[in-house]
Parts: sequence; structure tokens; C-alpha cells
Amino acid sequence: MSEEKIDVQIIRKLGPSILKVKIPNKILNSLNNLTDEILIDKERQKKLDYGNKLAGDVTQEFQLDEEVVAKSGWLNFLSTCVHKWIEIETGKKITKFNLISTWVVRQFENEYNPTHWHSGHISGAGFLKVPSSFGKPFQNNKRDFNGNLTLIHGTKSFMCNSKFEIKPKVGDFYIFPHYLMHTVYPFNESNEERRSISFNAEID
Repeated sequence: MSEEKIDVQIIRKLGPSILKVKIPNKILNSLNNLTDEILIDKERQKKLDYGNKLAGDVTQEFQLDEEVVAKSGWLNFLSTCVHKWIEIETGKKITKFNLISTWVVRQFENEYNPTHWHSGHISGAGFLKVPSSFGKPFQNNKRDFNGNLTLIHGTKSFMCNSKFEIKPKVGDFYIFPHYLMHTVYPFNESNEERRSISFNAEID
């Protein structure tokens, strides 16, 4: 990742820390273009289908193969970010970053991802495309969670949050411990795609 500086932000809204980064535009565009190529190849979609291994009730979830991961620069980006996060938080350097899997989630109106957690040691989720609008709550006096990614840890207690609400923004990516529970709310009044990307990895 020598071409473009990665700006990182450590977030401590919950028990564990969360790393927020921006996906560089070159990688973001490459991931979207390579995803669009997969979407016109039915055989490749069938081969990469990942829906039966994931929690979401969404239109489509497919794993990214090694060619896409390497060609887009995604693997190098994830490894660089995780190395930086662990070093900032612990003062130690990891010696191994093993990407278990990375996948794209294509979510449309009224679809959702229930509360779940991941495998491995480190996980993450971020946004490749978002609708121009997520619609509005059905009751005007209610807080708008439409389309949100929510990270959950423990239970609510005095001066301690148990939820961290994230409104999707293209290019934003969040890295967190694999056990951190999370969920994605449905949205309405839109036929546009909410396209996200996630990963699981092991470190030394």
C-alpha cells in the first residue's frame, strides 16, 4: 500500500476497539468492476455462491476468488490495515495474516442480515455501493435505523454503550474482533443496491 496513504481511526464505542478506514478509490472501483463482471457470468456466480454459509436473508452473497482478491489489491489492503491496528492497540507486530474468506453482500429493499458473528480472529465489513435513500421509518417520531450496520457488545450498563450504529457510506470500512455481534437493518422506498464487503482472517 505504498501508493496511497491509509487514514485510520480507532473507535472505542464498545468494549473492544474498532478500526475505521477508507477503502482507497482505486481498490473500491476495482472491487465494484470485478463484482459487476461476476454478475454477468452465471456459471461463475453459481461457483462462488456463499449464501448457504452466511446469515443474511438477502438477494445474493458470493465469495470473492483469489484472482479478484489479488487483482484488486484487496488482500494487501486488509493485511496492511490489520497489521497497523494490532500494532497501535498492542504495541506488537503480527507475523501472519491469513485471509480465510472475503465476500460481497447484495442487499435490496426489505432484506436484512440478522444478528450474528464471524469465525477466525479478525473480521470486517464496509460499503461498496449504497442507495441514494434508505427510505424513512414508518412512524415519524422514531429514530431512523434503515440500512444501518449495528455492532453489538455485551449489555447496556451505566455509562457504557452496547451498540454502535453505522450509517453506510461508500468506502467506509470497519475492522473488529470476529466475536463482535452485528446486524444490518432493512431499508425501504428504494430499488437500488446496498453492496457491502466483509472478510474473516486469522493472525498469529
